[in-house]
Amino acid sequence: MLLPLASEPFEVPTDRDMLPSERRTFVRTHRTCVFGYPRLKDGPAMSIVYYVPTDDELLVSTMAGRGKARAVDRNGKVSICVLDERWPFAYLQVYADAVIERDPGLVVDVMMAVAGRMSGEPLGDEARPFVESMAAEEDRVVVRCRPYATFAQPPRHLHSNDQEEKITHWVSGTVPWDTPDPS
Repeated sequence: MLLPLASEPFEVPTDRDMLPSERRTFVRTHRTCVFGYPRLKDGPAMSIVYYVPTDDELLVSTMAGRGKARAVDRNGKVSICVLDERWPFAYLQVYADAVIERDPGLVVDVMMAVAGRMSGEPLGDEARPFVESMAAEEDRVVVRCRPYATFAQPPRHLHSNDQEEKITHWVSGTVPWDTPDPS
């Protein structure tokens, strides 16, 4: 089941690393990411995309002929850098196994959900025939990403040049996606 767009994105703590459950909430309540994948030659490719979360996956709409889809068919390992849209900016790197899904119903559902994320409000059912036509014409597919680990970057920034205020840093680490919070 596709999760609806959250009314408020998760606000990242600025005084500590995110708990594993907070990392999952951050991903489920945001909508944009940098989608990274390995290329045959050169360094990794990256593109900004909207994504749609489910309870255990992140879904990305793309055209079958684009690099994202071809790369996932070649090598199912992707990185998704979920972007916070509020200051101070934070991001969360998600490592995922990905596969291409061609089910026309899911493709249209994801495209409609992405349009809702782009505009900030869901598309009405009257738009579905137009989206179905676009999906067929553009040979759209869904990249189905199943997260297995995350890496968090804390939002630590200067708010002024006042040297009385100290900036603190800490080390974050890669945490398995389904890790429970510490007791």
